[in-house]
Amino acid sequence: METYVIQGQSNHSWDNDTLNRSQSEKSKLEKDVRVKEEEDADDEYTAVAEFAHPVPWQKIEAEGLDVDYALLFSKEEADYLFKKLEDEVMYSTGEEAKVKVFGKVYNIPRKQATYGDAALTYTYSGVTRSACMWTPTLEYIRDAVTKTTGHTFNFVLINRYKDGQDHMGEHRDDEKELDPLCPIASVSLGAARDFIFRHRDTRAKQNFRHIEPVKMELGHGSLLLMNQPTNTFWYHSLPVRKKVLLPRINLTFRRILQDNKKRNKQSKKCL
Repeated sequence: METYVIQGQSNHSWDNDTLNRSQSEKSKLEKDVRVKEEEDADDEYTAVAEFAHPVPWQKIEAEGLDVDYALLFSKEEADYLFKKLEDEVMYSTGEEAKVKVFGKVYNIPRKQATYGDAALTYTYSGVTRSACMWTPTLEYIRDAVTKTTGHTFNFVLINRYKDGQDHMGEHRDDEKELDPLCPIASVSLGAARDFIFRHRDTRAKQNFRHIEPVKMELGHGSLLLMNQPTNTFWYHSLPVRKKVLLPRINLTFRRILQDNKKRNKQSKKCL
């Protein structure tokens, strides 16, 4: 198995007030990069509203695999964002906390939530989920990802893992409603976890190809970009790690083709 140890440092920071500013104030801050010191000695953060420099990306490639990795937030920033998300995010319960696999329904081994633009829905694993309205913290993280990558996102799937027992099985994010030209941006906060890619040709019972899996450790405050054609050829998973005792929150930002859905509905009405 190819293993990548990723190290680096975020090169921007911000203050606690940023997330609570009105939308107009946030727009102004994005144009004028300012630095100030927090008066509260317990929360001394440097405020930079705009990413003045690009993060140091690390490229990881294999046959059909194209991903980029960087540390987007410093430890202090990531700690603060994690705490804010713990207060703001409302996770699914009941039927929305279940998943269908080969016709059988199972409880999801983690907590999930979906946020995004108004009226957006996303269907995966046999369940359709509606987007809740963006929270201030989610908007801030989304905008940070957009400024760093140059891509816009209208939806985020949030997974919360209470410890290393919570996990995610092998799958591909290849739903038809996702924009194929937009990468999936995965932000990790909390406990570092192993993330494993496995080529689709090695998953069959009788496979005649030898392609090594790719294992990465996704750190606190990191950003992983899964570019095309990664989700066509590679499955990914977050396996059980019993030694991990701390929680982790993962946010996968996506772009859903809302216009395509409308066109499809209109086309059916015309038939």
